[in-house]
Amino acid sequence: MGKIYVVGMGPGREEGMTLEARKALSVSEVLIGYTVYIDLLREQYPEKTLLTTGMKQEVERCRLCLEQAESGKTVSLICSGDAGVYGMASLMLEVAEKAPGIEIEIVAGVTAALSGSALLGAPVGHDFCVISLSDLLTPREVIEQRLRAAAAGDFVMVIYNPRSRSRADHLRRACEILLETLPGSRPCGLARNIGRDGEARELCTLEELKDKDADMFTTVFIGNSMTKEVNGRLVTPRGYRRDE
Repeated sequence: MGKIYVVGMGPGREEGMTLEARKALSVSEVLIGYTVYIDLLREQYPEKTLLTTGMKQEVERCRLCLEQAESGKTVSLICSGDAGVYGMASLMLEVAEKAPGIEIEIVAGVTAALSGSALLGAPVGHDFCVISLSDLLTPREVIEQRLRAAAAGDFVMVIYNPRSRSRADHLRRACEILLETLPGSRPCGLARNIGRDGEARELCTLEELKDKDADMFTTVFIGNSMTKEVNGRLVTPRGYRRDE
């Protein structure tokens, strides 16, 4: 029997990978993942067998990993960011439930909440939550409930999957829900193409955010009541008292 690593590759470039992730990829014979993610690794690992599946083929991807591991190969299932944060770790473990002879190791990576925060400054310096606006697997009513709860709790919010071709209005709708509770002046930020070509950051207010263009490679940050702009960076104080 072989082995499966479920690897969080971080934001995209090799410098953003953990040493543990790079080691897992180096010892694997086969790399399997969504086409976009495998393309990011193609030049770095030309000697590996690279297998891809398209969007919405996650279960097939996990089964492909099992097939390769059952043939005795060491496999890495590639995820962007962290394997456990909207990644493939949970699904891989579920699909492999009836294949206990296959060893599966989850390899942590740097999720966009962290890499995007570093790009913007320090917006997650205190309590924060992560919410995906994708309603492919989560009912829209549940997403809206979580947004209202996060606003009521004064959490910094990190928004994943703010928009796609089929969900062009989701970020606007989320902002409208938050504006029921939060002021339009609340500081926000957008981190685009983190660790990839076209990387960019932008600060704005919550009122301005609802009209911003944010695709699936954009991570959105919404500050709490203490978040502020400091020399062009988004900062949420950790809470230390300082003499002025």
